[in-house]
Amino acid sequence: MTYTEKDKKFKRYTVTSALPYANGPVHIGHLAGVYVPADIYVRYLRAQGEDVMFIGGSDEHGVPITIKARKEGCTPQDIVDRYHKIIKDSFAELGISFDIYSRTSSEEHHRTAAEYFKKLYNEGKFIEKTSMQYYDEEAHQFLADRYITGTCPHCGNEHAYGDQCEACGTSLNATDLINPKSALSGAKPVLRETKHWFLPLDQDEPWLRQWILEGHKDDWKTNVYGQCKSWIDAGLQPRAVTRDLDWGVKVPLEDAEGKVLYVWFDAPIGYISFTKQLKGNDWEKWWKDHDTKLVHFIGKDNIVFHCIIFPSMLHADGSYILPDNVPANEFLNLEGDKISTSRNWAVWLHEYLRDFPGKQDVLRYTLCSNAPETKDNDFTWKDFQLKNNSELVAILGNFVNRTVVLTHKFFEGRVPAQGKLTELDNDVIAELKTFPERIGRSIETYRFREALAEMMNLARLGNKYLTETEPWKLFKTDPERTATALNLALQICANLAVLCAPFLPFTADKMHRMLNLQALGWRDAGRSDLLTEGTLLEQPELLFEKIEDTAIEAQVNRLLETKKQNELNAWQPATVKEKVSFDDFGKVDIRVGTVMECSKVPKADKLLQFKIDDGMGGRTIVSGIAKYYPEPEKLVGKQVCFIANFEPRKLKGVVSEGMILSAEDKDGRLVLITPSQLVTSGVNVG
Repeated sequence: MTYTEKDKKFKRYTVTSALPYANGPVHIGHLAGVYVPADIYVRYLRAQGEDVMFIGGSDEHGVPITIKARKEGCTPQDIVDRYHKIIKDSFAELGISFDIYSRTSSEEHHRTAAEYFKKLYNEGKFIEKTSMQYYDEEAHQFLADRYITGTCPHCGNEHAYGDQCEACGTSLNATDLINPKSALSGAKPVLRETKHWFLPLDQDEPWLRQWILEGHKDDWKTNVYGQCKSWIDAGLQPRAVTRDLDWGVKVPLEDAEGKVLYVWFDAPIGYISFTKQLKGNDWEKWWKDHDTKLVHFIGKDNIVFHCIIFPSMLHADGSYILPDNVPANEFLNLEGDKISTSRNWAVWLHEYLRDFPGKQDVLRYTLCSNAPETKDNDFTWKDFQLKNNSELVAILGNFVNRTVVLTHKFFEGRVPAQGKLTELDNDVIAELKTFPERIGRSIETYRFREALAEMMNLARLGNKYLTETEPWKLFKTDPERTATALNLALQICANLAVLCAPFLPFTADKMHRMLNLQALGWRDAGRSDLLTEGTLLEQPELLFEKIEDTAIEAQVNRLLETKKQNELNAWQPATVKEKVSFDDFGKVDIRVGTVMECSKVPKADKLLQFKIDDGMGGRTIVSGIAKYYPEPEKLVGKQVCFIANFEPRKLKGVVSEGMILSAEDKDGRLVLITPSQLVTSGVNVG
């Protein structure tokens, strides 16, 4: 029994993708981890004729939204409206084929989430707890963790947040911070009692252990299973489902003023509320019928929420199905560094679509072929270029173009007769039949890199067949054999048009038009008669174009500028040296001098030799700033500050009689210290 046959117990598929935060655009890490694999899976199921619903939407609540709004001086609604549109439009342009892409700020979602909470509350599924939390007496509100800053107790970083120190990476509680202060007012917060409701995950531990650790040991990905096992073995704790905040779904209780549903509780309910928006009264079969297969596509930072917490919410209600699989990927890095939205270290989807118009499938291909399915992987622009030029152009595009061009050249663009088949032809036809199942089996088991490689192997088979038959050499002496070779090559092209569609939908559409191919399903693939004799092909067009070095260099240079800016932003003044007495400082004789001559010291790249008018007959000073002043003659006439009472020191054969003062800027550049206006040479500084 094949995997496909085993899987037919399901009548329909509900497929969800993690909801991106609407406080910024989508980047390639999101795409590789969640949205490209989810779209491949959904497109494949549709090609199989399955009943599928693909759900996505923007997560528009939570502290990151409010922080962004406060920084920009606007409302949270302004932020989510802006980024929801950017995200939704860029997904659509990349071909992510959601059945619905909605948002958690919608009325339907607020109503659904509030009703979900109220039902569990009325059934006694929550526990109520009071605790001490920080409160800003000037802003008159409790502070979320990200609204509290202070000194990290582990590394001394003075800008740590109440949940994490981004300098050393340590997870924190707000009460761990030294000298905490409110990010809203700057005031020192006070601890005040507050009441919240908790989901008692500790009570769910027995059935979660059986459902996950026993029931999904063999079919869930190792990284997913391992993270779940680690959490369960460590012992689950009750988790708050509400928080003190004014942005989000209001807690539907009379004694809950100023409280909203915690975003982790609110957001996954979005999958359900979006289904209601799309399906109306028919929504329940997608979430409550055991003939429905529920699959969550997420990144690894969401594993716990979708494998433990959200299933606990569904289980608490009692009427919902649980996820059959949660195929989470690891992280995608960028040019050897972790993708970071705060550092702008990312390739943003909307910018890619602007810079590489018409190349959606190139990005989809690169991200799938390098997907972080089992471990973190790295995206580089050079690899992106190589994938396009050496694989898409040279293998897939080359095969299809050669086949169509030769058909137009020898048969006026019409599919020739298949004719008599040789042993080679029959071998190719036999191998062709195996590809739909090979590719499909890999997709169904969430091995998308493997599936894509199999699809490209079909293109390689086509290239190999053309090379072995050489139809361009046969036409004059054996037109019938030429017809057979091109017919089979065209049949491979037609199969590629069907089988590449989940991965490269824009390319598949182009191939269908060029081959004048009718709409076909996955079950049609593998045949050697998809194109009938006499079918008129459209004029050949290139499926892919070579990407030049200049386009790649522009992207790399942009990242280098980003890295440089990040280094500047991260700069902090050096730690103050230990204190000295006024008498010690008074021993240092700092004076102003005028540069009379300045030149490079021979055989010393770093040194400049100054002749200084010091008001006392002049002196020579050697300074290691040549790198920053490549035209030393331009310093003549400038005034500088120097230490006059250093012991003379010989440097590269030149006696230096002092030290010229300079400051190291945050970009590492040394800048001479000069008086703001002209003064008499030799005067003291002090």
